[in-house]
Amino acid sequence: MPGRVYALANQKGGVGKTTTAINLAACLAEAGERTLVVDLDPQANATSGLGERANGSSSLDLLDGISLDRLAKPTRFPRLDLVPSKPELAGAAVELSRRGDGERYLAESLARAGENYAFVFVDCPPSLGPLTVNALAAADRVLVPVQAEYYALEGLAQLVGSVELVRSRLNPRLAIGGVILTMVDRRTRLAADVSDEVRRHFGELVFKTAVPRSVRVAEAPSYGLPVTSYDRDSAGADAYWKVAMELVGRS
Repeated sequence: MPGRVYALANQKGGVGKTTTAINLAACLAEAGERTLVVDLDPQANATSGLGERANGSSSLDLLDGISLDRLAKPTRFPRLDLVPSKPELAGAAVELSRRGDGERYLAESLARAGENYAFVFVDCPPSLGPLTVNALAAADRVLVPVQAEYYALEGLAQLVGSVELVRSRLNPRLAIGGVILTMVDRRTRLAADVSDEVRRHFGELVFKTAVPRSVRVAEAPSYGLPVTSYDRDSAGADAYWKVAMELVGRS
């Protein structure tokens, strides 16, 4: 069975999108699956979060038609490859918006990714601009990390509308693969209320496991490590392992 391409998308920043991408990838690679992270955010946080940096080629080259096998590089983690990002990618977003056919470049580059990887995670910028549209046009599923805070549902509604638009215009196989509650502070009533509201609206689409707010999760990227490597006994690492196993069950 060919692998799947997952876009990690949410137009709101600071919701744990990049953290979710690299930790799910790390868990699945450790579990024995060939896994790829494509960093499509000019901030390159997924790249640095895996202890790497763009040394020459980057995801910018995917948008220029360079083949994936020439751009995916091994990381220090077995079975986990990366196409890194660099700040120059921001210029590509402007260029793509000027092209009439600028929405399908990534889809062409990733068309055969599932032949080599069981899981491909595309980390999108925190916007619904041309780079994110390219990711949605290339993906089989969208994973939506949602912080348990007041404006969560408002952002989700906008993203669902964008997914429907991309599905109807560019990518009929696209579907929402799941909503992942992140940074959940179980001590607060607000987090509980938002979590309940998200589950009420999206039902089975919401992963059963919620990722707790965690100092260890926040610290790990500064060491260039997923939390599952930085502190595998932490509550955050345990949560991401459970989310990864849920994802396998949904695949």
